[in-house]
Amino acid sequence: MMTRRRIAASALAVVVAMGAGGAWAETLKLSHQWSEGDVRHQVAQMVADEVKAADVDLEIQIFPNQTLFKAREQYTPLSRGQLDMTILPLSYAGGQQPAYNLTLMPGLVKNHDHAARLSAAPFMEKIEEVMAGDDVKTLVHGYLAGGFGSNKGCITKPEDVQGVTIRAAGKSFEEMLAGAGASISSMASSEIYSALQTGVLDATNTSSESFLSYRLYEQLKCYTPAGETALWFMYQPLLINKTTFDELTPEQQQALTDASAKAEAWYLEQAKAGDEVTTKAFADAGVEIAEMTPEDFDAWRELAKETAYPAFVASLDGGQELLDMALSVE
Repeated sequence: MMTRRRIAASALAVVVAMGAGGAWAETLKLSHQWSEGDVRHQVAQMVADEVKAADVDLEIQIFPNQTLFKAREQYTPLSRGQLDMTILPLSYAGGQQPAYNLTLMPGLVKNHDHAARLSAAPFMEKIEEVMAGDDVKTLVHGYLAGGFGSNKGCITKPEDVQGVTIRAAGKSFEEMLAGAGASISSMASSEIYSALQTGVLDATNTSSESFLSYRLYEQLKCYTPAGETALWFMYQPLLINKTTFDELTPEQQQALTDASAKAEAWYLEQAKAGDEVTTKAFADAGVEIAEMTPEDFDAWRELAKETAYPAFVASLDGGQELLDMALSVE
């Protein structure tokens, strides 16, 4: 008959063997709205691959194309622990947390390097404090630039949206565009193609990457890209449920942190390259390419100061302080 000591030793050997084989590995679910060819999926995949290579019994299972949660419905399950990870435009959750509307504010971000400085500034620490209150933690920071696409003439300056039905992505842009005389139709970027196709939309704002990955060149007549002058910058981070992260082993946390740092650097490089790639794709498809001048940009920003900026300040306690913190980043 096997002694108790031998039984215990055998049981321990089974546990160790199962752990070594990954049978007991922690699996995290990551949801997002984009196709597998989109840069945001590639950021998520890079993190998943790096974590797997670290061999810390941690795997990330990615659900692209809204297969797990709809585009605008990911932040709430993330904050409740029903979803482990997501990469999404944070302003999608601006209805729950008005502070997030500042992450898609007209004229706030000058270029990609300025966006990276914003991500590392005290302003973003304040945004992360709000996230922490929702049990959410940032893993990868990232801003993407975007532009205008239209079927009713090219859009470069405020007068160009008069009477145009447009999708703008976030509340602050909607307020500014409405102030210029546009009609607003709100939807996720995944719905823009069909809305243009059916005439629900005349025009849209979205990221360069979404213009390309959703093949909007098939539905648009004119494209105003993010060039040296870009009005539209949107914060689109990779997030994790904070409790989920805290319950990982120190080795798993370190692997996830290291993978995220590598992905963040790559994300910035791809964001810079993506604007040019999208512009070329639209030009190759025969879409007219327009250019926003610095004077056009200034006109938009002045309009934002009269519309979106004061509306944001009025939307939450400390709104002016938060806006000033963002504007102070050189």
